[in-house]
Amino acid sequence: MQFHSLYNMKRLIIFISLVLFKVPISFSQHQQSKPTLNFIVMGDWGRNGADHQKQVAAQMGKTATSLRANFIISTGDNFYPSGVISEHDPLWKVSYEDIYTDFSLQWDWYPVLGNHDYKSNPDAQVAYSKISRRWKMPARYYSKKVPINGDTTKQVLFVFIDTNPLIPEFYKNSEYGPNVRSQDSTAQKQWMERVLSDKSPNILYKIVVGHHPPFTAGGRTNAYDTKAVRSSLLTLLEKHKVDFYLAGHEHSLQHLVSTGKTEYFISGAASEITPVHKIPEAKFAASEYGFFVFSMDEKTAQVQAINHKGKVIYQYSKERE
Repeated sequence: MQFHSLYNMKRLIIFISLVLFKVPISFSQHQQSKPTLNFIVMGDWGRNGADHQKQVAAQMGKTATSLRANFIISTGDNFYPSGVISEHDPLWKVSYEDIYTDFSLQWDWYPVLGNHDYKSNPDAQVAYSKISRRWKMPARYYSKKVPINGDTTKQVLFVFIDTNPLIPEFYKNSEYGPNVRSQDSTAQKQWMERVLSDKSPNILYKIVVGHHPPFTAGGRTNAYDTKAVRSSLLTLLEKHKVDFYLAGHEHSLQHLVSTGKTEYFISGAASEITPVHKIPEAKFAASEYGFFVFSMDEKTAQVQAINHKGKVIYQYSKERE
C-alpha cells in the first residue's frame, strides 16, 4: 500500500511539473527512448531583455533542461540595433550573459552573423569566442561535425555561413558596405562546395545555417535580400542534398518546403515579432515569440516550435532517406 501511494505521488509530481513548466512532452519521451542529438534554434534576439527576450530566454532554459539540449544555434541579428563594437562591448553582458542564465543554456552556442551585426564590427563576435566558454564562432563562416549521442559513425554536418556578402545591394549600403566589401563571396561559396561535398557514410544529415532565408511567409517574400540568397544558394543546397536550411531575419517561426529536397526553417522570434501571410511553400508560419527545437537520431528528425509561454505550436517529423 505504501509502495502504491509513493508511486502515485511521483506520478502526481511529474504531472504537476509538466503543467507548470510546460515541458514539451513528446520530445522528453523521445529523448529517453532513443539516443538523440538535441538542440535549440533561435534568432534575432539581442535587445537588452526587451520585447519578450527575457520571457523567451526563460522558456528556452526550461525546454533545454527537459530536452537535455546539447547546444544552441543562433540564426543571427544577435545584437540590436547595430551589433557590437568589440568583444568588450557592454551589450555582451546586458543582452546575452545576463539574459540566458539558466544552467541548461551554458553549453555551446553556435551563431551566425545577421545584417544588424554588420553595422558595427562583425569580427568582434568572432573575437568573443576567445574569452567566452560558450560562444563558439571561430570565423565569419565555419563548419562542424557533431556526433549523435557521441557516436562518431552517426554524425550531423553543420555548415554555418555568412549570407551578408551574398547580397549585392549590401555593397552599396552605407552601414553594411564597409564590412561586406572586405569579404570574398566567391571564396565562401567555393568553401561551401568543398565542405558539403563530404561523402562520408558517417554523415547522416547536412544542415546549413544562415541569417537570410531564401523563402519566407513574412514581409520579405519578394525583397531583394530574399531573392539574392535564393538565387545564390538554392542550386548549391539541392546539389549537395542538404536536409535543412535554418535562418532568421524574419521575426516569426516558419517551416517552408519548395520543390527540392531541402526544407527551410525560420527561427527569428526570440524577441520581437512581425506579421506572416500565406504562401505556397509555407507548411507553418506563426507570428509568435519563441524558437524551434530539434531532436535527431539515425532515422528521424523531429522538430517542434515552442512559444514564449511553453506551448508547442507546431510539430513535424521527417524520416531520413
